[in-house]
Amino acid sequence: MLNVAPPQDILNRPAPIGIEQAEAALVEHYPRLTRLAYLVLPPSLGRNRRVVTAHALVQRSLPRGRGAGEGPIPAPRREDPGYGFVRRQVVRQALEAGLPLRRRAWPKRAQLPPVLPQVWGLRLFPRSGGADELALDQRLSALSGPGRAAYVLRGLDGLGDAELRRELDAVGVEDPAAALAEAGDRDASAALLASAEFDPCSLQARPTDLMRRRQHARAALVATAAVVVCGALLGLPGDGWGPDGAAAPSYARNPAAEAALDPAQVVRVQSAAWRTSARTDFSVWPARGALTGDSKLLRRALAVWARPGKSVHVSATPGTPSGPPMGAPQLLYAGRVDGARIVLFYDGMRIARYAEPLDGQSGAALDFARVDGADTASAEAMVVGRTDGNVRYLTAPWVREAAVRDLLDPSAAPRPLHRDADGLTGPIVSPAQARDCTSWDVLQLHDDSGTALLTDLGELAPARLTWGSPDAPKDVTSAAAREGWARTACLLPTVRSHGVRTVNSWQFAKQTLPETSGTAAWLCTRADTWSGTDNQVLAQFQAPAPRPGTAGAVAARAENTAACGPRQPHVLAGVLWKSHGGHWYVLAAGSDDMTRVGVTGGVEAEEHGHLLAVRTQEGARAQLTGRLADGTTVNALR
Repeated sequence: MLNVAPPQDILNRPAPIGIEQAEAALVEHYPRLTRLAYLVLPPSLGRNRRVVTAHALVQRSLPRGRGAGEGPIPAPRREDPGYGFVRRQVVRQALEAGLPLRRRAWPKRAQLPPVLPQVWGLRLFPRSGGADELALDQRLSALSGPGRAAYVLRGLDGLGDAELRRELDAVGVEDPAAALAEAGDRDASAALLASAEFDPCSLQARPTDLMRRRQHARAALVATAAVVVCGALLGLPGDGWGPDGAAAPSYARNPAAEAALDPAQVVRVQSAAWRTSARTDFSVWPARGALTGDSKLLRRALAVWARPGKSVHVSATPGTPSGPPMGAPQLLYAGRVDGARIVLFYDGMRIARYAEPLDGQSGAALDFARVDGADTASAEAMVVGRTDGNVRYLTAPWVREAAVRDLLDPSAAPRPLHRDADGLTGPIVSPAQARDCTSWDVLQLHDDSGTALLTDLGELAPARLTWGSPDAPKDVTSAAAREGWARTACLLPTVRSHGVRTVNSWQFAKQTLPETSGTAAWLCTRADTWSGTDNQVLAQFQAPAPRPGTAGAVAARAENTAACGPRQPHVLAGVLWKSHGGHWYVLAAGSDDMTRVGVTGGVEAEEHGHLLAVRTQEGARAQLTGRLADGTTVNALR
């Protein structure tokens, strides 16, 4: 037989709850619902957050769609079913808000801080009650969430135990009986629960921590400004600052680094600044070249300088750091030279040369040379480019004339060298790239202070050649100086690519050779570097030569020594020499401040003065010592 429900059950079945009905109930009973949420929420949240959270829970307790709410709401006393539905949602969310967060569980919405409503700059809390309200608040804080829900629903809404079990079971409480037992058998005081102490709609307002708020506001303002600046940079064409050519990816950004990479910040010196400046060095070189206004080229050059990519060939003279500039550098030159775009920068310590092919940025090169402490003579020229064995220089603005001189031909006149309006010279043969020493072309520059000779030793900064005593070297202008350098030039490759600043050659003695073999010259050549260390000294014995330009014999060589320099302007050297008659001699010479020269070992001898010539045997090994007028002993250069 088919069982049919009694007619009264069908007629009394509650209808589904619509969103309009639920909303009407929420608005009508809003103060009562927020009080209920406030009392069920855990007191550990604090009064301000409990107030805001209670309002948030009630406001998001409506059904999600415009259809029916979830399930019928049985109520024997036939209270408003819309209120019953919303109350159930409020209690469920208040209990979920009290659950602890777990690492592996996705947090429920009620466990997160409410999105709305939000109160900024104020702390809100209900008005304080008396001792009874305080005691009740302490009792509630000792209960669990389900226990508080049972206590509050019994006290505020007057639900009996059967109704409480149904409600607690509906909101997901696992053990409603335990919750009722925890709430106790004594009826909750409805008057206390309805007092102002637990009313989240009647509030007091106080300011938050003003000092902390001010600090947070400043921090937020700085962070906002940083975001705006970064957004503006990222919005520029390309990668922030624009295309960086062969530069590697950016690894960090800060204001100082960005200023050094900004072409608009590059220092440009006026063309006539050197005429009135107290200094005459690279710091007063004007910005020259046809591409000084090409901001894209300058940006690429600065970016490659800051972070050269793997495809960039980087070189630096010994003792020269190759890191990025500490600030905006000075622009010396930007132009096209022999099929490449060239940019020269100066940062107060270094010259940086960036070169890229005219047909793209692949194969870019970055070269560094240390030039700190440069003076008028050492800042007269800088290598711009090398192509096909030739070299081009950019000359200082105070240079009046430029010429080329062959060191190996001391009697030949210098050849005029063309320079354009920017001071860029025409190509001359680079001795640094030559395979043999049949000629040695040097750059001869004339200015108001005199005439200087500069030679290419494979670096950006050419080395200045001088002649004479270490305490007063002079430019190579006399016939004797040119003749001495004619027999020294082919020894210059031994100091190539060492960061050489100056090379001074000094004829410290002349000696008449035994057996009427003529007169020999003794020279000491010292190469000093820009770093002040790793200097190199060599002593030459120049016997009479059949033709000019024949290189002298290296009698001794030393590194990191003060000999032949301004601190020790004396030297002693010797050789084992064979005469035309086939006899062997120990020849020695010291600077003219020596009063005695002696030899020991294979032969024993001593002579007054600074010269010595003693007959000996082939292969003899001897040790030389000299003595100055004040009694100081000087050992031979080694």
